[in-house]
Amino acid sequence: MKFAMSYSFGKDSALAMYKMIEAGHEPICLITAINERDSRSWFHGISQNIAEKIADSIGLPIITASSTGAQKYVEAFTNALLQAKTLGAEVCVFGDIDIEEHLEWNKNVCNAAELECFTPLWGTSRETSVKEEIESGITAVIKVVDHKYLDDEFLGRELTTELVDKIRQTGADVCGKNGEYHTLVTYAPFYKVPVPIHLGEIVQIDGYGAIDIL
Repeated sequence: MKFAMSYSFGKDSALAMYKMIEAGHEPICLITAINERDSRSWFHGISQNIAEKIADSIGLPIITASSTGAQKYVEAFTNALLQAKTLGAEVCVFGDIDIEEHLEWNKNVCNAAELECFTPLWGTSRETSVKEEIESGITAVIKVVDHKYLDDEFLGRELTTELVDKIRQTGADVCGKNGEYHTLVTYAPFYKVPVPIHLGEIVQIDGYGAIDIL
């Protein structure tokens, strides 16, 4: 099966892609949603420069769905899916685990583009998912934290079993699926080489801490 990957550059989308490749399916392209206001990915805040370096390491074209949010986001993502379809994609893969509203959104945009929606992680426990990510060799660093759950000391740190235990001790979800934190994957088994990064300054945005990654 040929698939487009909705790739946020975070750990869950990386694990979903890894599982698809391990199952013998063929990735055609990456799709990432970009906030036009700052030319960074939505939610994770990944710069286009880093996104392009990662796509180059994976060896796939990247289709950007650029918007300013809300309805334009849906329109831009649907158009990206249509582009993926012209490249030969039969389905679009998402890294969602258990939030029904996300699954419904995924299905709706795929239906609009007449593509199948596929979620290989769906129904996996959050604890199992984060454990699999670490054990599979995925290297992820924490890019954003929600200050309602985590403080800035977690920013820029590689997600390890020990760090997951520290996250658990705060009472936050270990997988970060309630928005407690977002990650950037600098290496996964389907990368040709690890993507080198440099940690920049920490900024505060509406109750969130984010570290710039260059």
